[in-house]
Amino acid sequence: MTASSGRITLWGVEVFVATAEEASISAAARRLGASAATVSQQLTNLEGAIGTSLLNRGERPVSLTPAGEMFLRRANTILNEADQARAELAMRDLSRLTRFRLGMIEDFDADVTPRLLSGMGETLKNCQFLLETGASHRLYDLLDSRALDVIVAADMGVALEGMEIHPILEEPFVVAAPRGLVTEDSLRQLRRLPLIQYTTRHHMGRVIAAHLSRHNMILTHRFEMDSYHAIMAMVAEGTGWTILTPLGWLRAQRFRDRVDILPLPVPPLSRTISLTARRGVLDELPADIAARLRILLSDMIVAPAVAEHPWLEGQLRLA
Repeated sequence: MTASSGRITLWGVEVFVATAEEASISAAARRLGASAATVSQQLTNLEGAIGTSLLNRGERPVSLTPAGEMFLRRANTILNEADQARAELAMRDLSRLTRFRLGMIEDFDADVTPRLLSGMGETLKNCQFLLETGASHRLYDLLDSRALDVIVAADMGVALEGMEIHPILEEPFVVAAPRGLVTEDSLRQLRRLPLIQYTTRHHMGRVIAAHLSRHNMILTHRFEMDSYHAIMAMVAEGTGWTILTPLGWLRAQRFRDRVDILPLPVPPLSRTISLTARRGVLDELPADIAARLRILLSDMIVAPAVAEHPWLEGQLRLA
């Protein structure tokens, strides 16, 4: 490829990184909210400006050329520096922050998240907010790919290089059973019904399954689902019982009067929910958001749940 007099643009670099990470022009376009034609043109412009091919676009999946592998390291540095420069300028005057991309686990989407965003909107007057809700593993992927600025998700038990982590909530896993099913020997009475298992396609489901296996609790299950509402509906109907967290129980409010929550009949298991952001990019903003969240969680989650189930005190708590 012959050298071109074109210029390297930040948008071109972002498109290149997205395509390299997704190994697909169409997937990069979806991630960036652009058309495949736009992505392809930006890649052509960037390669023309650099004077060499960076991607083998004729391959499926798209792969990096040797020059592309070399440039990818520099490209990530360029984007990180650009993010930090934007943030530093915005932090001098928060009113100048024009975009904030937040990822939240679905456990908070009905109550905590709207309150958080309303409060932030009062402070960041000129900011456009983008909210992405989903499973924790998906949010971590979006943060890693720079599609989000900050996420609130369950810890995945892996080291996160280059990230700042602010723990905000610890919660136990609990049993949710049909109202009145369990009166004394919980394990014996639970065995009368099948376990409705939270899907092992998600990290939380795998954690639960591994914990039960470690303690030789082998249970039959006929249903494996990824919806708290569907699981709780089946528990309320007496179809089975499940293991989830107080947040999952609180989300399915319409079924709560027909469901009991109880401690696990095996040694306890808990999880931590944390706010995570790229270190040093947003200055004090991640810590400020974490502090806002702790206040909201104390009022909207911890206090009501402990008032209804006092045995949760000390187990469901701010981190």
